Amino acid sequence: MLEKSKLSAVAAIRVSTTKQGTDGDSPEAQREQIERFAQTRGIHIKQYFVFLESASKEQQPVQQAIDYCKDASNGINLFIIKSIDRFTRGGSDVYNPLKQQLETAGVSLVDIYGVISSKKVNTLDHLGFEYSWSSYSPSKKSEILEAERGKDELRDILSRVIGAEIRYTQLGYWMRKAPYGFTSEKLDTKHGKRTILQPHPTEAIFVKSMYKLRAENYLTDHQIVDKLNEQGFRTRKQNRRSKHDKTKIVAQVGGEELTVKTMQKMMLKPINAGINMEKWTDNKPVKSVFDGLVSIALFNKANRGKKIIEVDDQGEYIITKATTPQNILNRGTKTKEFAYRRFVLCPECERPLLGSATKGRNGKYYPAYHCSNHGHYFRVNRDELEEGVNEFVKQFIVPQERIDDLMTLVRMEYDKRCSSEQTEIESIDEKIAALRTEAEMTVNKLKILTNDTALKYMEEDLDRIEKQITAL
Repeated sequence: MLEKSKLSAVAAIRVSTTKQGTDGDSPEAQREQIERFAQTRGIHIKQYFVFLESASKEQQPVQQAIDYCKDASNGINLFIIKSIDRFTRGGSDVYNPLKQQLETAGVSLVDIYGVISSKKVNTLDHLGFEYSWSSYSPSKKSEILEAERGKDELRDILSRVIGAEIRYTQLGYWMRKAPYGFTSEKLDTKHGKRTILQPHPTEAIFVKSMYKLRAENYLTDHQIVDKLNEQGFRTRKQNRRSKHDKTKIVAQVGGEELTVKTMQKMMLKPINAGINMEKWTDNKPVKSVFDGLVSIALFNKANRGKKIIEVDDQGEYIITKATTPQNILNRGTKTKEFAYRRFVLCPECERPLLGSATKGRNGKYYPAYHCSNHGHYFRVNRDELEEGVNEFVKQFIVPQERIDDLMTLVRMEYDKRCSSEQTEIESIDEKIAALRTEAEMTVNKLKILTNDTALKYMEEDLDRIEKQITAL
């Protein structure tokens, strides 16, 4: 046996979630306990491994630390943990193979509570013989019971937590990460302190604008996306953590401009209209206890039949999807060559006329409106029909009061759009002010930096900020 002063160890620290590690059951507390345990026994901890994720997964987080111990060049003798449930919550079926890997590498697993014992008993020792079946660990049963207890505890915790989240989701509360356009807020309700969604101070403006612009139907999706990007739309920034150490932030993702595909996906989410439909609602629409960013009527109008929210006779919400792609439904409705195609009806069957051009023997094309494949054939020259429609329309006399009513509606809509534009201008001014503040902070940092690499990145950030201000 090695002397205590020569023992080298690996210490594994684990909390179940990133939130626990940063807000609650911190790794620091486990580290202090392990360090005190090692110091009193003269053990040198060569490497710490911190895992902020569940130990009930099929791929065990501690495997990385075990692999480190298996490398003989690292010279590890002990693997120290706080307790068996910090090693794994997968039960004895997972615990035994993990521990066996360490034993094969000549590394002893140790917990600070003393449940695991390195002592071995040979039932044939008095006869001077030893077999694989005659040698056993007296603490094996206790270790198995502790591993199973950890697994049972995990099941109980998840049953309580997930069960409660499913129930509150079905009651109309929000249990997941806030989607774009919303922010989570906890309020006192009749069901206790529960989470609801509230409009995000900046993101909600963009979501409302995309629904409104699409419902007005005078801009294409590409034009809407360009307009929102010009106003400063950026996807939400998120921290990307290290795969092996969730306490470390390795990158920041997001902050990208809006794309047509992203916008179309966002607009199909019923939560924007205050309706939640997901796995925990059994894929049935549930009216949230909070308001959406847009009304159901605006949601339906903006999505143009691709997804519709309705209320049935029993007052239950239902969501239906278009059975035929919208582009097929509208295909050929409007063309420059045949302005009245599908608008003027056939005089014989009263079905909408189609339009096409046939090629004559001399190579000349003859455009015409026609109706066919309905038990009869009708065809009329394009210029002749369009001239007839124009003469027919000229005969209409619109009373002045009707014109006045129309102009009043036009004025109301114009004022409404001007008000909306003013709101957008104010929002843009706020973004410009925020960017200028950020630019000033960046300049102040540049004054005190000396590292060339850091200066380069800060100058790139400043250039990016200036481009955003110019675009706004």
